Amino acid sequence: MLRQFIPGALKKPIKRTYTSVVDYSELLFGLRDRLTPPRSKIFIGAGDFRVVGQEFKQHFIQLGGLKPNESVLDVGCGIGRMAVPLTDYLTSPGSYEGFDIVSQGIDWCQRMITPRFPNFHFQLADVYNSHYHPSGQYQAHEYRFPFEDNHFDFVFLTSVFTHMPVRETAHYIAEISRVLKPSGRCFATFFLLNEESRRLMAEKTSQYNFQYELEGRYIFNPLDPDLGTAFDESWVTDTLNQHGLSARTSIYPGRWCGRKDATTFQDIVVAYKR
Repeated sequence: MLRQFIPGALKKPIKRTYTSVVDYSELLFGLRDRLTPPRSKIFIGAGDFRVVGQEFKQHFIQLGGLKPNESVLDVGCGIGRMAVPLTDYLTSPGSYEGFDIVSQGIDWCQRMITPRFPNFHFQLADVYNSHYHPSGQYQAHEYRFPFEDNHFDFVFLTSVFTHMPVRETAHYIAEISRVLKPSGRCFATFFLLNEESRRLMAEKTSQYNFQYELEGRYIFNPLDPDLGTAFDESWVTDTLNQHGLSARTSIYPGRWCGRKDATTFQDIVVAYKR
């Protein structure tokens, strides 16, 4: 491929130029709707913005039991990839709250989504992350979600725990339990390590190989540890249980490690507040 011959320092400027041209072309020819952000502003994971959002909307409903009249919290809402498809599903008294550590995403959501859907709200969390927000004021293990106890029916996190250390992850699980109503559900994606995924991730078909242990978690890039994090599956289920959340048997393996029979790319855990 041509890009392997491009110097590293030039890759980002070239990508910005390319996405800017595509953004202008899509806008000029009416190929992008108002609830799809410009490509140059999308900082979240790979995949088509609308396709991935619609996929997870179905997972929320079918696996998490999300209902139109429920109150929802999106932890790490990014630039609205999960919020947008829910705008035509959540109806009053159903509501959506989202927060993220990247101001660019929050600004776009507040400007483009909330004015059209007043039951959707977004706010910035000034939380430190070495990869996404190195200037953050607060540490994730100290951050209190800005919501009262027993407030939400459904809390979800997509590709959030896949970038967090152990202490921060445990604290977020405790906060999720605090803000969930009794019998409320937590839907979260992980990279889970068990006998099968450890065997598969060492093979060439795996997308990642979390071969380095770091303070209780596993990473694939020692120079940028928050770029990708995996946890032992037993640690995740034990931590959920310690904070009043039961995963029961609701674990849906992902294909990240080269697994053939999978629900989506990352592993999904659905836990219920006791």
